[in-house]
Parts: sequence; C-alpha cells; structure tokens
Amino acid sequence: MAPRPVWKGYLKLSLVSCAIELTAVTDQSEKVSFRIINRKTGNTVRRQYVDSVTGKPVSDDDEVKGYEIGDNEYLLVEEDEIDSVEIESSHTTAIEYFVDRSDIPDIYFDTPYYVTPADEVSEEAYAVIRQAMKKEKKAGIARMVLYRRERPVMIEPFDKGLLLTTLRYDKTVRKPDEIFGELPDGELNDELVSLATHIIDKKQASFDPSHFEDRYEEALLELIEAKRKGRKPPVVQAAERPANVVNLFDALKRSLAGEEEGASARGSRARTSPTKKSLPKASSKTSAKASSKTASSKASSSGKSPSRAKSASSTKSAKAKKSA
Repeated sequence: MAPRPVWKGYLKLSLVSCAIELTAVTDQSEKVSFRIINRKTGNTVRRQYVDSVTGKPVSDDDEVKGYEIGDNEYLLVEEDEIDSVEIESSHTTAIEYFVDRSDIPDIYFDTPYYVTPADEVSEEAYAVIRQAMKKEKKAGIARMVLYRRERPVMIEPFDKGLLLTTLRYDKTVRKPDEIFGELPDGELNDELVSLATHIIDKKQASFDPSHFEDRYEEALLELIEAKRKGRKPPVVQAAERPANVVNLFDALKRSLAGEEEGASARGSRARTSPTKKSLPKASSKTSAKASSKTASSKASSSGKSPSRAKSASSTKSAKAKKSA
C-alpha cells in the first residue's frame, strides 16, 4: 500500500509551476508501541478531557481551542476559522533563490520529505526543474505551510526525484558559542593527535545504513516474547560504563593496536569469504563425483605411495644437477 502524501500543492520556479506531493521519508509502522491497560480489568483505557474547575468530563462537541489573552481569559477560535487562514505558501512552494548545499550548516536541517509530481501533466515541468538544479549543483530555498506552520525548506535533486528538507528557524537554533564557548583553546600534543589520526584511518569504511538495527527494540521484543510464552524475561548483563582516561597516550596506543588486529582479521575474512560465496551449491551426487575426481587426480599426480613420490622427486633433482 502506497504511503499517503502529507502535503499537496504546487512547486513554482519563476513562471513555471507543477503539481507536487510530499511523502514522509521515514516509516514508523514497525516501531514497538504499547497501549495503556487497566491492570484490574485488562481493558484498554482512553484519555478524556476534564474541566479544570468542575472536574467533569468534557464532550467532543464542547472542546474548542483557546488563545490566552489575559489571566484565565481566553479567546475561543474554531477549527474552521483556523482552516480558513491561508497564505501563498499554504498551497504553493515557490523557490526564492538557490544556494550551495554545503553553505547550510547541518544544525538547520530538520525533517526530509520525498517530492513527486502529483499527475502526468506535471511530470515534464518537474523533471526540467530537477535536471536544471542537478546540472547547476544547487539547492533551492523556499517556504511552505506544513502542519499549520510556515517553514523554510530546502529542495534538492535526489535519486530520480527531489528531496525537500524543512529547515529550523534561526531563532530556534542554539548558537555553537553558547555551548562550546567555554572550551579551552590550548595547543594539543602532536603525538597524541597523530595516534588518534591513525585510529581513524584504521576504522574507515563505506557508510551502509542497512547495518544499523535498533538493538534496544530487539531487546524489548525478546522481553515481550518471553512473557508471552510464560518464560522468565532474559537476564541482561549490564554493560560496563567507561571511565575517564587517566593515561591518554597509553589508551591511544592500546586502541591503535586493537584496531590493527581487527583490521587484519577483517582483511583475512574478506580474502576468504568471497571465494566461499562464489562457489555454486552442488547436489550430493555432484559433490560425490567431484570428491572422487579430486582424489583420483591427487593419486595420479603423486603416485600410490609416499615413497614412490619421494623417489620421483629425487630423480628429477638429480637430472637437474647433471644438466647444470
């Protein structure tokens, strides 16, 4: 089942526009979730609003949004009144200017969405805009209303389509100086940095997101499965928490030695595993024939006994000395 778009509207570049849809990049459907249960009855429970003064439950029809305008004084705003508020970016994402993607600090990136053409008529304009950005190696900056809030966004070519990433407002981002400002600027020991650099070199690899699994969620599932089958929950050995390093030089040297051993072991596996993987699976008959053929070949090349093989080797060596 195809995921539902979270936004529908238009992408606009100057006078060129096309209908688009936004689809969430991430999928949370496989995430472990829990319901709140009444321990006494085993029934699920539901949340209900109650009046903060009378303590009585409030029906759905009586629930309404309120904007505080004074002490315990609220202005009531209906849902249809909120829905009637529209600006241009409510339905049109107009690219205002283009930047190098690297010019945007990572701390401003928020949530990614896939952008696709909403109909066949829009496909050509969509493809032209995408190809032009790809050719110029630029990302577009625009604004759009998403979840009742206007957000700055970045649009860039991605795979066969476009990727839109919402950006955080500058006023919501803590500046690095607020956090890192108190860190010392003293010079570091070159030898220590060199050791750390070697460790980084040994640990280099290609990024592969398929290697990441939620191990905490797996542990939760093991707990759930054990309880479902009436077994005791698995005993988890608490991981040893690291402590501050006392001798940094010694710790770096031991780390480097460990990484070199690990790299050597990984290299050995890499040299042997492809050969094993590339071997086709043979049937039992084929394996038996191959084993018989191999044994026959070894027998014919080495002779029927070790002594005959040794004799042949000695004769060959003597002939070689004589010719020399």
